[in-house]
Amino acid sequence: MTTVVVDASVAVKWYVPEVHTLEAEKLLNNTYEIHAPELMLPEFGNIVWKKMQRRDLTAHEAGRIIKAFGNQDIRFHSHKSLLQAAFTGASLSNQTVYDWSYMALAVSLSCPFVTADERFYKALENTKLRKHLLWVTDI
Repeated sequence: MTTVVVDASVAVKWYVPEVHTLEAEKLLNNTYEIHAPELMLPEFGNIVWKKMQRRDLTAHEAGRIIKAFGNQDIRFHSHKSLLQAAFTGASLSNQTVYDWSYMALAVSLSCPFVTADERFYKALENTKLRKHLLWVTDI
């Protein structure tokens, strides 16, 4: 089984058809062990809420998505051990501590961080951390 860290930008594609949904769904084929910081829970919920506010989803659809996501087999990690590395990475790269929480977890697990967050990906794709960074279409 391949260990990966996945962010909310990828996870939402499992439930809402978007660009790169087919690639993101490859992570659900039982050959991946999916990890994420606990931050993913409110981030995912916020994305679904925004889609509901924009009327891309009905309240009923959003509720079903939140319930289904709650049943997804994801290993969540506390931020306590990630905060220092996430803060340092954010300070050095001018990217958010939120985004760096995922990268810090991937580095700590020695695995790839799969993202569909183009801004974060582009900011780090030419750094030494590239070995831990995987664009969603490269799964």
